[in-house]
Amino acid sequence: MADGKLHFHVPEPEVRPGGTPDFSAVPIPKAGSVPRPPIDVDPREIRDLAFSIIRVLNRTGEAVGPWAGLLSDEELLQGLRHMMTLRAFDARMQMAQRQGKTSFYMQHLGEEAVACAFRKALSPGDMNFPTYRQAGLLIADDYPMVTMMNQIYSNEADPLKGRQLPIMYSSKEHGFFSISGNLATQYIQAVGWAMASAISGDTKIAAGWIGDGSTAESDFHSALVFASTYKAPVILNVVNNQWAISTFQGIARGGSGTFAARGLGFGIPALRVDGNDYLAVHAVAKWAVARARANLGPTLIEYVTYRAGAHSTSDDPSAYRPKAESDAWPLGDPVIRLKNHLILRGAWSGERHEQAEAEILDTVIAAQKQAETHGTLHSGNKPSTRDMFEGVYETMPQHIRRQRQQAGV
Repeated sequence: MADGKLHFHVPEPEVRPGGTPDFSAVPIPKAGSVPRPPIDVDPREIRDLAFSIIRVLNRTGEAVGPWAGLLSDEELLQGLRHMMTLRAFDARMQMAQRQGKTSFYMQHLGEEAVACAFRKALSPGDMNFPTYRQAGLLIADDYPMVTMMNQIYSNEADPLKGRQLPIMYSSKEHGFFSISGNLATQYIQAVGWAMASAISGDTKIAAGWIGDGSTAESDFHSALVFASTYKAPVILNVVNNQWAISTFQGIARGGSGTFAARGLGFGIPALRVDGNDYLAVHAVAKWAVARARANLGPTLIEYVTYRAGAHSTSDDPSAYRPKAESDAWPLGDPVIRLKNHLILRGAWSGERHEQAEAEILDTVIAAQKQAETHGTLHSGNKPSTRDMFEGVYETMPQHIRRQRQQAGV
């Protein structure tokens, strides 16, 4: 500066509440314009993919380019139903939280394609280390909604016995590692699990998940060091939904330009994909899965999407961003985009979509009624007090045993 003094810099979002949303500075390549390299490509040859955005669906709903053509209409219809189910599930559970039936909830609104499409690229036995916004991994793997709701309600049928926050699911059978509220820890655990799979000569791979805000934590960088050094069979997913709980993505991104670019310094292939394009997400996931299974090492994927709802039921996004910002997001709505693509192909219609919405809502409501017969936060039966003493130690220590006896359980 001209005055010779040092000045502290704090990045600011383009617009604050009361302003006009403007995404004109977000470069969006034409659908189908980004090349699809072979899986054994030298990461140095595809550096540009860390700064572009892989897209398949164009503005008119056509699937174009080298990343298209991997899914049949039947598979896409299934994907559409998965996203619609997750959206309906979210709406009912959000309402349940407002009614006092659970203490907390987090929606996936606008991000449904990321987890739902990714899950269909994996095989049984592969393990996800997710954040709290990847319930689509369970929905797309036919995990029972009633069981998910039981966990949210912390009732007598909660598979986690009330020992986890609502929406922090866990299912080994469905490749869904227990969620940690400290999100970046999932990255190093995913890399370690993948390394163990390779050491044992197994065939299973891992996928780590993180949000844009958590990339600023040291665990993120530690995971990249180990993944690149040992060529771990892991996919490192960064969901860039533009906002952490109250700070925009520029705070965590720093001067790297994109989150995918963080992988370049570690020699890891890094790609950015349109996170609201079901076909693009699935195609990129399949590419990364193939690399991992071929012993070619990790891949870093940044999903460019937008958190249309609040961070959680305890957040008010109107305090830090314009209310109309989600409507201005240039990559659109993932459900509507896949719906329009299937209508264009003659595999779907507006009338059938409305019917499916009604059918799915009925299914979700029926699951909710069944879950609520086991209890909710303030009514019905709860897990046994004894459960909090179980499942922690292989052999219960004497001091824990005494505490259990004192509790009378």
